[in-house]
Amino acid sequence: MSAPSAPRDRTASPTSTTTTSTTARPAQRSWRVVDIVVAAVVAVACGVIFWAWNLAYAGIGGLFVAFPPSSGLVAGMWLFPAVLGGLLIRKPGAALFTEMVAAAVSALLGSQFGLTVLASGFVQGLGAEIILLLFLYRRFTLPVALLAGLLTGILGGINDALIFNWFPEYTFEWKLIYVAFMAVSGVIIAGLLSWLATRGLAATGALSALASRRAHQEPVV
Repeated sequence: MSAPSAPRDRTASPTSTTTTSTTARPAQRSWRVVDIVVAAVVAVACGVIFWAWNLAYAGIGGLFVAFPPSSGLVAGMWLFPAVLGGLLIRKPGAALFTEMVAAAVSALLGSQFGLTVLASGFVQGLGAEIILLLFLYRRFTLPVALLAGLLTGILGGINDALIFNWFPEYTFEWKLIYVAFMAVSGVIIAGLLSWLATRGLAATGALSALASRRAHQEPVV
């Protein structure tokens, strides 16, 4: 008769059953119908704001007579849909989609800039998209929003002052200053205000169907 086997240590378990994953769950990248609908609605609303701002901008030009490049400080009004769309939808392409649709709507309503707004929309949307991509569409904190606004402003300023050359009377130094002012406007209007708007909307429950529904509970940094 063989000796009885030693009692099994019930506190131990096979490695295969105790191994846990420490990798964060990847963000859901695919667009849903609700994402498309919300992005489109936001973009159209922003396009109407663009159209109204185009009219207002023509009327406030006198405010910048003393130093014309300072007009870049209010250019963030043409940048915010990119950052806002990216923060709300949180899917690849959301920033670009929102900015370009907004630009298209403003062109359809009538813009003194003509169809060039489509190219501007692409460049500006690309700025926010690049930053969100760098963070793999998984971080939407205030610094990320500010960086998105910054790059959107820089690319938008380069597009306006150097590529399309909207200001042929500016010296090269003035054009660089315009780009810097537009970058500042992008940080404040497109970055900060879009981040605050997203948190505010999330707090009301209006974003309950979106990935940004808990934005108001997320850390600032």
